[in-house]
Amino acid sequence: MKMKKVHGSGNDFFILDEKQLDKELSEEELRTLAKYVCDRKSGLHGGSDGILYITSGHDDSVVGKMRVINADGSEASMCGNGIRTVARYLSEENHLSSFKIETMYADLEVKKAQNIAPDVIAFDAEISPVSFMASDLKMNIDVKEKLFNEIIPTLSPTFKFSAVAVPNPHLITFVNHQELMGPELGRIAKYLNDGKNPIFPDGVNVSFVEVLANKKIFVRTFERGVGFTNACGTAMSASSLIYSLLYPEQTNFDDLIEVLNPGGMVNTRVHVRKNGSYWMSLIGNATFTAEVELSQDQALIGDFADVKWIETSEQAAYENFVGNL
Repeated sequence: MKMKKVHGSGNDFFILDEKQLDKELSEEELRTLAKYVCDRKSGLHGGSDGILYITSGHDDSVVGKMRVINADGSEASMCGNGIRTVARYLSEENHLSSFKIETMYADLEVKKAQNIAPDVIAFDAEISPVSFMASDLKMNIDVKEKLFNEIIPTLSPTFKFSAVAVPNPHLITFVNHQELMGPELGRIAKYLNDGKNPIFPDGVNVSFVEVLANKKIFVRTFERGVGFTNACGTAMSASSLIYSLLYPEQTNFDDLIEVLNPGGMVNTRVHVRKNGSYWMSLIGNATFTAEVELSQDQALIGDFADVKWIETSEQAAYENFVGNL
C-alpha cells in the first residue's frame, strides 16, 4: 500500500488513493486504519490530522472524489486544507491544471495557483456550499433559525458568536490577542464536542479570530474530530466570510484577505453569486513531505515496523516561507 504525507498550512494528512491499496478496504477497515495511522503518539511517523481517501467520482465531470476521515475515525464533509493537497495529487496524476473534485455535498472547482513562495506549490480551491441555517448546522439554540454575532450565555457572557456551515459546521467569534491565546477556546470547544451538549449534539468546529489589520486576520481553531490543529481550511474560509460581513469598512467582496494561522498563512476571497449565495476561494500551499510504502495488513493492526518512508525536500522550503511571515 502506498500513501503520501502532505499538509496545507501545517494541517497534515496521509493521502490514500484506492488505486494504491493492496486490496479493497471495508468502511470499518478504513476507520480502523485512520485511528492507527493518525494517532499522534503511536501512529505512523507522528500521526496526522486525518486520511484523505481518494476514489473515483460519480461521473466524468469530476476527476475524483475526496473523503475526509478524521484521526478519530469519524468522517468530515469537507476539508479546505486537504482538498488543496488532493487537487495537487490529482493534477499531477492526470496532467490537469483546472478541474472539479467530488466531495460529500458538492463538486468543487480547483486550480493550480502561483507558488506562494519559492518552491512552495499552491492551489486554489472553491469552498461551498454556504448556509447559515440551524438545520444545516445541526444547531439547537432557542429555536433560532440563524446565529449571527450574538451572545450564547451558556458558552460565554461576553463573546459574540456566528454560526455557518461551509458545509461542515463552524462557530466563530472575534476576540483580542489575549483571548485568542487564552484557555477559553479550549474550554468552549471541548464542551461543544463532548457529544452531550444540547447546542451542537454532533459537535462543531470552533474558531477564535483576531483582526490584525485591514484584510488581515488570524484564525485559531479547535477542529471537530481532531482537536487543536495548526490550521483548518474551512474554518479560515468561514472566518473570512464572517469577517467580510462584520467589517465591511475593512474589506469588500472579492478582495484578497490574508489569513494567518498557527501553521502558516493562506489567502482567501469571499464571493457573492447573483442569487445572493456566498462561496470562498481558499488559496494556499499543497506540500508533499514524504512518499510512504507499508503493508496494508500490518497497518490495520497498528504495526508500522516495516514502513518505507522517503522524504521530499519540500518541507524545508515551506518552513523558510513560514519563518519569513
